[in-house]
Amino acid sequence: MTLLPSPRAEAARPTLGVLLLAALFVGAGTLHVLTPRFFDQIVPPGLPLSPRAATLLSGAAELAGGLGLLHPRTRPAARWGLLALLVAVFPANIYMAQAPERFQVPPAVAWGRLPLQPLLMWMVWRAGRAAQRRL
Repeated sequence: MTLLPSPRAEAARPTLGVLLLAALFVGAGTLHVLTPRFFDQIVPPGLPLSPRAATLLSGAAELAGGLGLLHPRTRPAARWGLLALLVAVFPANIYMAQAPERFQVPPAVAWGRLPLQPLLMWMVWRAGRAAQRRL
């Protein structure tokens, strides 16, 4: 009996980068559920869902995706789900950037979020690989 973890168990552990990314999504999802009013406001008009339903659905997807990144078996599915989520919520970021004063957000913050979206997508892409290396 050995006290050292096997190389396979070591590879299954999420890296620090994956843990931080998972925490980001779990934190964001928690905010969507606990304080939905702000997120309701940035849902663009014309969606087939109510703003509250869109907020809660995106919050649940963030929670599920963030938690999914933590286990090697669910990591690939979490990758695709989070990538789809990031594409789906991008119109809300554009909507906020077009009128940041309506949402009481500084213009630099509203516009600064837009180029961060592809970076976040790249991080999710890397984190969700089945054979994970370093993030």
